[in-house]
Amino acid sequence: MQQPINNQKDTTAWIIQVWLSFILSLSATTIGIIYLPVNNWVKGYMGMGLLFSIGSTFTLAKTTRDNHEATKLTARIDEARVEKILTEHHPLK
Repeated sequence: MQQPINNQKDTTAWIIQVWLSFILSLSATTIGIIYLPVNNWVKGYMGMGLLFSIGSTFTLAKTTRDNHEATKLTARIDEARVEKILTEHHPLK
């Protein structure tokens, strides 16, 4: 007996809130860097740090999600193997 796959779907409101908070935080930080009372080299360094932080955050989130999905897939495969073994040893009459 196969169980349905649980496809979790986020609500539209959640997706909008996540994107708005990302855009707002990125914009506020960028504006803060632009108006810092320092020379352009320091602003450039801060901007590069911001971009690298964002990139590494996306990479970390993707890697964490991929590892979680792989674990779920492995668990489903193991469950199917156990069901097959049980069926072979105790066939339904």
